[in-house]
Amino acid sequence: MNLNDHTVLSPSESDRTAFRKAIYDTVDAILASIADDNAFSGINPYKLREEITALPFLTDCGESWESVLSSLKTSVLPHMLRTWSPSYMPHLHSPVLIESIASELIIAAYNSSMDSWDQGPAATEIEVKTIKELCSLFGYGPESDGVFTSGGSQSNISAAIALRDRYISKKMGWDTKKKGLPESFSKLRLYTSEISHFSFDKAAHMMGLGYDAVVKLPVDENERIDTEKARIIIRSDAENGLYPFLIAATIGTTDFGSIDNVQELRGIADEHGMYLHADAAYGSGAILSSYRERIGELSLADSITVDFHKMFLLPISASALLVKDSATLDTFQLHADYLNREEDEEDGYINLVGKSLQTTRRFDALKVYISFRMRGREGYRAIMDKAIENASYFHSRILQDDAFIAPLSPELSSVVFALKGGDERNKRARRMLLSEGIVIGQTVHKGQVMLKFTLLNPSLTHEHIDTLIGKIRQM
Repeated sequence: MNLNDHTVLSPSESDRTAFRKAIYDTVDAILASIADDNAFSGINPYKLREEITALPFLTDCGESWESVLSSLKTSVLPHMLRTWSPSYMPHLHSPVLIESIASELIIAAYNSSMDSWDQGPAATEIEVKTIKELCSLFGYGPESDGVFTSGGSQSNISAAIALRDRYISKKMGWDTKKKGLPESFSKLRLYTSEISHFSFDKAAHMMGLGYDAVVKLPVDENERIDTEKARIIIRSDAENGLYPFLIAATIGTTDFGSIDNVQELRGIADEHGMYLHADAAYGSGAILSSYRERIGELSLADSITVDFHKMFLLPISASALLVKDSATLDTFQLHADYLNREEDEEDGYINLVGKSLQTTRRFDALKVYISFRMRGREGYRAIMDKAIENASYFHSRILQDDAFIAPLSPELSSVVFALKGGDERNKRARRMLLSEGIVIGQTVHKGQVMLKFTLLNPSLTHEHIDTLIGKIRQM
């Protein structure tokens, strides 16, 4: 069969057969590329770049499916990063549940768009249901709402924009949507940890406030916001005529997995009439673990960022912004005659474009819906507990080994550590492991180069951890 003779999926038997062949061939190619436990082929970047550069791109007459797939099998798939490998642990970049890969096929095949009901009827209703269930899971009431986004950055930026607009409306009686920023906008301040995600700086830039409007709060010895110092800084700013409008708590920092104290930050926010956002892109998964008390009571926050492509083990992209008050998302509401007509919404057609920065948007809620149904609370608890307990095991092992230093006890699944012997030894160790197909992380803690394990893979065993410790020790 020549797949070039077929363009799109249709009811015709020949198109259905072509679709089946393309999918089966792809599955076989992926499985054939899995030869060992390594996370990466170890190829030199210059050699890989040369090989990829030599590949065809847009030929005059096109190529056969067999030719293209053969090229991928030779030059691309062998050098893809294998997130399912127990030797991959540098980032918050997870392996994915098998059923979620199947959900991606459904998402791509139907190609629903989540902006209007008539572009995804069942998809819209599934997202609405999933958001309601997620709000309940995180302790929000019936007046809450949310929307799926492309990732934690978009969730955080959306929250910052929406909460800024609510603050300006309530405190200044000013409609930012219609009139833009008020004259006193330069006095607005957003507070977050000095090791928080850079998306808050991006948000300040995009909101017209600039990086200087983001006040980086100092952290304590456990890399959490020092709430006493934060209280002093914010009180001083308010007394000096500035407008503190938002505190962003990080529920699992990127490097350390450290968790800010939501309850204490809620108290500071209330003292100054501020909003509280919980960036739980990383730590949100712990809500289904045996260790859920570690992340605090997230329902105290006015909004929550949840990422499903981290601890929940779903494919990129899958994130959501949840808000305690559904009116928060009104910031993004704008009607267009061709898309989300008001009369349609009055007749029960839900057009989700009014909740989002995006117009065209993928049906990512399906991945969450399918995996939550399949795994259930017990299945996900086992996955989350394994990640957190593997981190505790690894940390306890290196604490007992004189070759290493480990400055922080893990709260989630990230462990920062270093070989004794200085920065260059640790940099060299990471590069040497990469060339052997073992991918670990590197960061800096108090001016010192550190290595990092981010242990999300439920297939990782204590024996594998012990083997890696032995290998790193010899670097």
